[in-house]
Amino acid sequence: MGTIEAIEDAVEQLGKNDLAIFREWFSSFEAAHWDAQIERDIVGGKLNQLADDAIAEFRSGNTREL
Repeated sequence: MGTIEAIEDAVEQLGKNDLAIFREWFSSFEAAHWDAQIERDIVGGKLNQLADDAIAEFRSGNTREL
């Protein structure tokens, strides 16, 4: 049995309360990894063109209030 299958089996064995705790932990874990990836992308300049395009759209009046 591989690691993923072992994790799946372990999660399936969790009771309702432990599953809720695990779900909350995993959500925080995943959010932290997402935030770190976004930060790396920002530092690496990967989002610069998107930001420039959005600013240009705003300045040209091609936006609307949400």
